[in-house]
Amino acid sequence: MQDWAWLHTPLDSKDDAMTRPSPLDDPANSRAAWARYRRLMKWMMLLSLTAVVVALVAMRIIVGEGLTIHMMIATAGGVGGAVMLTAALMGLVFLSSGTGHDESIDDPFADIADR
Repeated sequence: MQDWAWLHTPLDSKDDAMTRPSPLDDPANSRAAWARYRRLMKWMMLLSLTAVVVALVAMRIIVGEGLTIHMMIATAGGVGGAVMLTAALMGLVFLSSGTGHDESIDDPFADIADR
């Protein structure tokens, strides 16, 4: 039988603080972390543009004269958007983990064994 008692524990009780101070609360740490994130995003923009050019050249070779402007716009938007969205989300994960922000929370389920 499963022990579901942890589902009924109030997580919003006023007695327990859910967060500790984050390293990102310090303006110097925050400034450095966001500068690193912006630098990463600039490099990823360059990589995204390269991926778009490669995709368009490959489509031109494969499709040939049938390549329309609409297909080129859709390909550029899809490839560029996918690369940039992936970079943005992974960059935020790296920012959160690299600054110690992830460790600044209290895990209410830490005492429950992984199953």
